[in-house]
Amino acid sequence: MFADNTLTPKEAVRVCALGTVANAPMRYSALAGSVRHFCSRIMGPSLDLMGLSVELLRYEGLVEAIDGQGMEDDALLSITEAGRRELRALLTARMRPSSDLTKLVVALKFRFLHLLDRKEQAAQIDMLLDVCDSELSRLEDLRDASAGEDPALLAWLDHDIAQLRGRVNWLEEFCRSL
Repeated sequence: MFADNTLTPKEAVRVCALGTVANAPMRYSALAGSVRHFCSRIMGPSLDLMGLSVELLRYEGLVEAIDGQGMEDDALLSITEAGRRELRALLTARMRPSSDLTKLVVALKFRFLHLLDRKEQAAQIDMLLDVCDSELSRLEDLRDASAGEDPALLAWLDHDIAQLRGRVNWLEEFCRSL
């Protein structure tokens, strides 16, 4: 954890892995694929988030093979009591306020947009629209793949999707006003 007792990106991935296997035992490969799919749909591809080894969770005694040995034979994994304690500790950790570097960069682009000519301004808005469209596609894909999940996750995804659609609409209107 960070000094303020908030989760690091790797710990967030641990929450995803431990929570997924806590829902139901899962094969090693399916767990790795599920974690990769969920995290990449929320954050986009990131090496920081993909560094989790399911084998490390097994080595630390947080998950155990109940059918097989591990990665080599695609064992069926379940969460251990130590894993449940770790999951609870991670799930109840404090959160940092949104401090995404991207948010700062976008704000700076708008703060100094007037310093560019009209064509360059429009190009920047188009770039921001592309970023939003890409993020929207990731979240909609996750929403489609999560149809049977907990209603709280679906409600959160619907909320984020609606915000992104609103941002796209706002950016399109803004671009027309240039």
